[in-house]
Amino acid sequence: MTSDDVSSARPSPRQSPCHDLRPSSAATVVAGTGPGRTPAGLLGRLRARTGADPVTHVERVPARAGEPAPWPDWAPQELRAAFARRGVVAPWRHQAQAAALAYDGRHVVVATGTASGKSLAYQLPALATLLADPRATVLYLAPTKALAADQLRAVAALELEGVRPACYDGDTPRAEREWIRKHSRFVLTNPDMLHHGILPGHAQWSGFLRRLTYVVIDECHTYRGVFGSHVAHVLRRLRRQCARFRSTPVFVLASATSGDPATAAGRLTGLPVTAVTEDTSPRGGVTFALWEPPLLPPDSAADQQADLTQVRRSALRETADLLADAVAEGVRTLAFVRSRRGAEVVAANARRSLDEAVPGLGDRVAAYRAGYLREERRELERALLHGDLLGLASTNALELGVDLVGLDAVLICGYPGTRASLWQQAGRAGRSGQEALAVLIARDDPLDTYLVHHPEAVFGRPVEATVLDPANPYVLAPQLACAAAEAPLTSDDLALFGDGAKEAVDHLVAAGALRQRPTGWYWRHRERPEVDLRGEGGAPVCVVEAATGRLLGTVDGGSAHFLLHPGAVHLHQGVSYVVDSLDLADGCALVHPEEPDWSTHARDVTSLSVVSVRSYVDAGPVGLFLGEVDVTSQVVSYQRRRIATGEVIDTRPLDLPARELRTVAVWFTLSPLSLTAAGVQPADVPGALHAAEHAAIGLLPLTATCDRWDIGGLSTAVHPDTEAPTVFVYDGHPGGAGFAERAYGTAAAWLRATRDAIAECGCEAGCPSCVQSPKCGNGNNPLSKPDAVRVLDVVLANLPHGVPPERPDDRDAGVTGGPRTGRPDDRDAGVTGGPPAGRGDVLPGDPPVPGERVAPDDVAPGGPAFPEGSPSQVVEAGSGGAPVPGGGKQA
Repeated sequence: MTSDDVSSARPSPRQSPCHDLRPSSAATVVAGTGPGRTPAGLLGRLRARTGADPVTHVERVPARAGEPAPWPDWAPQELRAAFARRGVVAPWRHQAQAAALAYDGRHVVVATGTASGKSLAYQLPALATLLADPRATVLYLAPTKALAADQLRAVAALELEGVRPACYDGDTPRAEREWIRKHSRFVLTNPDMLHHGILPGHAQWSGFLRRLTYVVIDECHTYRGVFGSHVAHVLRRLRRQCARFRSTPVFVLASATSGDPATAAGRLTGLPVTAVTEDTSPRGGVTFALWEPPLLPPDSAADQQADLTQVRRSALRETADLLADAVAEGVRTLAFVRSRRGAEVVAANARRSLDEAVPGLGDRVAAYRAGYLREERRELERALLHGDLLGLASTNALELGVDLVGLDAVLICGYPGTRASLWQQAGRAGRSGQEALAVLIARDDPLDTYLVHHPEAVFGRPVEATVLDPANPYVLAPQLACAAAEAPLTSDDLALFGDGAKEAVDHLVAAGALRQRPTGWYWRHRERPEVDLRGEGGAPVCVVEAATGRLLGTVDGGSAHFLLHPGAVHLHQGVSYVVDSLDLADGCALVHPEEPDWSTHARDVTSLSVVSVRSYVDAGPVGLFLGEVDVTSQVVSYQRRRIATGEVIDTRPLDLPARELRTVAVWFTLSPLSLTAAGVQPADVPGALHAAEHAAIGLLPLTATCDRWDIGGLSTAVHPDTEAPTVFVYDGHPGGAGFAERAYGTAAAWLRATRDAIAECGCEAGCPSCVQSPKCGNGNNPLSKPDAVRVLDVVLANLPHGVPPERPDDRDAGVTGGPRTGRPDDRDAGVTGGPPAGRGDVLPGDPPVPGERVAPDDVAPGGPAFPEGSPSQVVEAGSGGAPVPGGGKQA
């Protein structure tokens, strides 16, 4: 990247084409954008407040001039005038290209950078058609309700007669829903509402579907993994209903920059899709800094113990101080924090610091996360948009395309797990074309530490591809059941759902879910299939103030054990509450306001046990297995820690029910003697297996069409069921999702690729490209890169290629239904290799809050980083459901 400043080339929004359609106003410009308040100047002042320079690298992303294009001939004058009123005098070239393809009836995905004006690419053909044809309709799908609400504001602001845009989601009052079905021509919703509401009620939507001309899928890169596979079939069900009403809508998709967007969009929709990827919009320059918090000074007690090393300042505290400093300078700043609790802590600490400096200034900082009431979220968005708020600490709920005009700086507290998310978050700043500052603050974690000292791993690599697999039978079968409940399936329908559909239908018939008749396959139950697209982990739990009965917000069921246990400190918009009781049956937690000088941290124990062995390969000192496992997690206690010092006050027990996930896993075992012979010392076995586990999970998407966040792993030097060093990789979804089965079937190729990736990586001790993981619950410790190669060499040297797997027999019949689940040949050697490692006990610090969920008004699907070494957290990342849905409550 060059360092030349070309900000003077930035076009005026009133004299040149505008890349953003949403409202902008001079009133939104704050002191932070004035003369002398450049990003470089702000960064210099932030660096100067510490003794040692915390910045390890500064990357300059230069400004870029835009390439305008003329309005297409088919764009009506009324629409051009409406855009001109919003400051858009002409489209950029990539917008015009994508719009022309869509208007000509071709399915298209526009995959360009943040703030490149992707909304105009689909609004232009869709609105032109609505104005030309008074009967046409448009359906817009967003992964979050916040994004749909933002787009509603943008379309409504154009003030086009007869369009009648409206949001139809879970927040829509029932009194308005019938009007929307009958009269709105531009309906904005999300895949969940399409799945639970619109498609099951297709008869009520017949008029809308019969005239449907465009389906817009915004932020389509978020539909990945099992969630994305579910959404792919929801879209096929939509296409099926449209075909019944003789309509063939054009699909227009918008995506952040990603690897091979055309293939991903085609897999999502089941249609041939043309990609537009060249970004021709103008962009203000971005100064991107990598920031490593300073080491804390040693205390007197530590001075007496030479073996204790210094630790770094918490990334949360560092982010809070940087946010406070930026707000004090009048710089409008957004801080991304990985957990909900972390967002509240950053906002509270920033407010406290600002109020100490200037009383009342802390009121200009707030937190933003899922669980707030709808009214609170919309008010926060409005306050930031209009400059009432100068600082916001948010989860990745605001990572997507919600427009935040006028932001000057973005702070990213901890690597978000993927380069795509990193650039999405950094792109929130500078959306009005001005110069911007982005700062990645490293956590005290090996992965973050590696990245801030190896900038080429951040800036020199392409972003990841979006991975999904509609042919996954664990997704396909439930979705076919949903389709059959909407209308009987026919032979022609099966082609729409792709490979494996006939086999899945036969399976559903054999299970009694469908009945075959001459006219097709019929759903047999009175109730609809209960299929959860996102795997929320249970119904949300309401947080209620005991004294007043006031509803404060909600926490998803998967997080309640960690965040709302009795005695937990719950933060809500800077106000501290303590939980009195948690009623899981009624989904309610009672709290009272209190400002203790301590925080709470739930502690859980996790375990994995082998239930049965489906198939195995006996390869001498190595065993390869496929079977069912139970991953069990239970919150058993919580620590109280002093806020000022982090000192542990005490640990208090909890009596909460255990949570169990039965899923499918692939695992391999090794004999201790084979490891010793390969040069892996007993003390190094935990780190060797842990590193091999991480790399195996990272490479599995090469052979199984999955996402890293769809799978979990566990490694241990001695597992009680195998009595040997073992590495497990399992599906993070109830009943399995087919990934472990694919890994077992291609084990040799999969593990060979894993070994080569580790060995060929140029790092010395391990990095995110080989053995470090963004979602490790053990903080990427212990890890041994060279020993991981030796472990995999042993496996590959003994694992046969192309040999049909053996089947379990009754020689060891019992719980497992097969052999001794992996005990190697020299099982009596007596070499254990040390204590178990990688069991998933989250180490002290500030790891991602377990159960941070993907929700329609929160994070991007699949977005949160779930520790691979923490089965309970991976379990809660799962979605999908049982392969054969047997009916459930009416959605």
